[in-house]
Amino acid sequence: MSKKAAGVQIISEVLARQNKEDEEEKLTDDEESRVCGVCGDLANGYHFNALTCEGCKGFFRRNIKRSNQLRCLFLNKCVITKNSRRSCQACRMRKCQAIGMCKDMVMSDEKVQERRVQIKKNKMLNSPVELSFQQEKRIQELLFGHRSTFDSAFSRFSSFRPMDRNILPVNTHKQTASKLFNPLTECPRNGCSTASKSTTEPTSSPSATSCSSSSFCFHSSIKKQEHHIRNDVENRCVFTALPHVADLTTYMIQNVISFSKSLQDFRFLTMGDQISLLKGATFEIMQIRFNMVFNSKTSTWECGHITYCIDDAVRAGFQPCLLEPLFRFHHTLRTLGLQEEEYVLMQAMSLFSPDRPGVQQHSLIDKVHENLALTLKTWIDCKRTGPEKHLLYPKVIACFTEMRTMTEEYSKQILQIQDIQPDTISPLIMEMVSKGSCNDL
Repeated sequence: MSKKAAGVQIISEVLARQNKEDEEEKLTDDEESRVCGVCGDLANGYHFNALTCEGCKGFFRRNIKRSNQLRCLFLNKCVITKNSRRSCQACRMRKCQAIGMCKDMVMSDEKVQERRVQIKKNKMLNSPVELSFQQEKRIQELLFGHRSTFDSAFSRFSSFRPMDRNILPVNTHKQTASKLFNPLTECPRNGCSTASKSTTEPTSSPSATSCSSSSFCFHSSIKKQEHHIRNDVENRCVFTALPHVADLTTYMIQNVISFSKSLQDFRFLTMGDQISLLKGATFEIMQIRFNMVFNSKTSTWECGHITYCIDDAVRAGFQPCLLEPLFRFHHTLRTLGLQEEEYVLMQAMSLFSPDRPGVQQHSLIDKVHENLALTLKTWIDCKRTGPEKHLLYPKVIACFTEMRTMTEEYSKQILQIQDIQPDTISPLIMEMVSKGSCNDL
């Protein structure tokens, strides 16, 4: 070996030895710096402004809250070590205070509980949201009840009185697509808001299949309607589409009742509360179901082999005070792109509304409603993607407020129609809009 190689080897050995000594010294310093200032045990961090072990931290927190004063049985000179720290609480507390542990940094029991709750909330927010077993089971029950009582093809809707579209004219798409949202004027029947008057008379069509693909001209329809009321009042056949619409409504109500009775939570309620919930929610559930077959592009309801437009409701006697917000509601709800599970949860939330008139079991129904709302929100958080999902739940909830207002107006207009054209609306419909008890459930 050359002298140069031997020199390099010696230098390498010296450097390696020095590095080893530095590491050992650093470990020793770290261990010494992590010693509890109270008992000498291994410290795990700073607690209440001092470096202590977990045991001394808990000891200080517990005893600082006590009202009784600690006393030493000896001369207040007890040596506190890892092994003797339990022997004298008074000397241990004095040493805690001597190394700087601060009383003001100890949280109250209430603050500790609040912190624990907040930590739990943060963990829940950060953890992935999942549907619980009970929520999955609830959704499956709702889907089964809905699918067995709602046929989107309306194949079970039969033996109905035919639709008569021959009296009141049907508007064309270009004339009526934008008139629903025009500035409002006075409703000719009861003074509520309706669309502004049109200077162009709508085109009349005698064909039963020529259904409007959008809205309708409220003023012209109502004007024509009143004209035929004057001409046909002796025949008591003012609203030509009313018999068919009444049969369709009765069919839908019967299905809503069957859907409600398929739910276990509903069957557990008293008969009085079942009736109260149904009378309050039937119209809303019907509209939720109709929205599932609503075509927002053509503004029509595609109910199997029959397609309905908003003019059909005018021919049945309904007024703009109801039809204008109803038309907007269907467009708004349809644009949300709800899934079948979300539709059925909406129906159930509408059904189990504890603030319906006549409800007695408020707390029980409210609990079911809260569980349904939480299930809907969890479903959206789990199944939906994209930023729009954060706004979907509040938008769905806002739809319930709109439906409440329309339900009141619907009941009023049914009673008005019944006065003008009696013996056409079924007793079941009249029971649903009346304030008394329902005997046909």
